[in-house]
Amino acid sequence: MGKISPVNAKYIVHTNIQIEGIADRPDVIGAIFGQTEGLLGADLELRELQRSGRIGRIEVNSEVKAGKTSGSIIIPSSLDKAETAIVGAALETITRIGPCNAKVRVEKIEDVRVTKRHFVIERAKELLKNLTDNVLPDSQEITDEVSQAVRVMEVVEYGPDRLPAGPALEESEEIIVCEGRADVLNLLKQGFKNCIGMNGTSAPKSVLELCKQKTVTLFVDGDRGGDLIIRELSNLTEIDFVCKAPDGKEVEEITKKEIHKALRGRVALEQALMDINTRQSAPRPFALPPRENRFFKGEGPVREFKPEFRPVIVKKQKLNPQQSRHFKSMLEDLIGTRGANILDGQSNILGKVPTSELSSTLPGLPGVHAIVLDGDINAELVSAAEKAKVKYLVAMQSTVKSSNSVEVITNADLVEEVIQ
Repeated sequence: MGKISPVNAKYIVHTNIQIEGIADRPDVIGAIFGQTEGLLGADLELRELQRSGRIGRIEVNSEVKAGKTSGSIIIPSSLDKAETAIVGAALETITRIGPCNAKVRVEKIEDVRVTKRHFVIERAKELLKNLTDNVLPDSQEITDEVSQAVRVMEVVEYGPDRLPAGPALEESEEIIVCEGRADVLNLLKQGFKNCIGMNGTSAPKSVLELCKQKTVTLFVDGDRGGDLIIRELSNLTEIDFVCKAPDGKEVEEITKKEIHKALRGRVALEQALMDINTRQSAPRPFALPPRENRFFKGEGPVREFKPEFRPVIVKKQKLNPQQSRHFKSMLEDLIGTRGANILDGQSNILGKVPTSELSSTLPGLPGVHAIVLDGDINAELVSAAEKAKVKYLVAMQSTVKSSNSVEVITNADLVEEVIQ
C-alpha cells in the first residue's frame, strides 16, 4: 500500500473522537474505512486514495478514562484543499466505533505550507541577522580587496622593453614615470592607471620617447637614489614635474594618502633640480669640539683650541607689525602657486611672475621695493635683487643669509615679528 509521510503532505486533517465505551485503534480504523465506503464516490474512496498515495498513514491516538475512550485522528493529505475538506467532512458521518456510539468532530485542517512558510520566514530572519552581524562590517574590505586584485591584473607591458605599465598609459595626456614594477602595482591599487615603470634607475628608450610626447610627472623614492634618477632623466629627456615619496620611503610602500599628498605637491623639474643642488651645497653646521678636548693638558704650556671659522651674524632690520602681517598674509596666499608678487614702496603689487623667471625679470623692473615668493631664496636670487635695488626678499625658506643691501625674511621671521 502506497503511503506518504506528513512531511510531503499539503494538508493535515486534525479530528477529535469521543467514544461511549472502550475501543482500540483497529476499531477506529475499521470504522473510518467502513462507514465512509461508497459515500464520496470512486474518486474519493479512502482505500483507493491511500493505495495511490494521495492520503497518508492514518494515525490514531486514544486513551481510556472512566470507561470511555477519547483521542484524535490525524490524516495527512496531498489532495487539493476542496477534496481534503470533503474527506474531513465525511469523517464526521461516523456514529459508531466498534460496539459503541461515537462522535467525530474535525477540529481543523492545517495547511502544511503555511507552517513551512512560517519556518522559512523565521529562519530567514535568523540568517539575515547573522549575515548583517558577521559579514557586512567587512564588506568594504572585501570590495577593496577585489578591486585591488582587478587593478593588479590590469598591468600591461609597454614597448619592446616590455615595461610594466597601467592600461590607460597610451590614451592619457599625462603620465607618471616611476622606478619599477612594484611601484606600478602600488599606483594601480590606488587607481592610477596612467603609470609606467623603468625597471631600474636607467631609462629605456621607449620611456624617453614617451616623455617627449606627453606631460610627464616623475615619481621617485624619498632617498638619494631618487635624486640621482631625477638628474639622469633631466639630461636624457623632457620631464615636466617631479614628486617624491616621503623621506626614507619608497613608492611601492607608501599609502594612498601619501601618494595623493606627494602628487599634489609636485614641482617643476627646474625647482626640483634647484632643491637638490641646494641640499648638496648647504654648509654643514659648525660645532665646537667637546669641552674636555678644547684644552691640551700635560707637561708644557697649556694651549687653547681656537676654531678657524666663526659664524657671521647679520643684524636684521626691524619690520613694523603692519608690514609683517601684510607679508605673512601675502606669503600664505602664494603657497602652492610657484609664483612671486613684486611690490613697490607702498606694498602695492606691481606684477606677478613665476618664481623660475624671477631672476631674469628683475633687471628690467624699476622701483621694486620687496618681493614675496612661493619657493626658497637662493644666492642667485639675492644677487639679482641687489642689482635691482630690492630691499626685502620674503619666502617660506632661504638657503642664504641677508646681504648688505637685501634683507632676507622667512616665514619663521614673520611669525616672530607678529608675536613681538
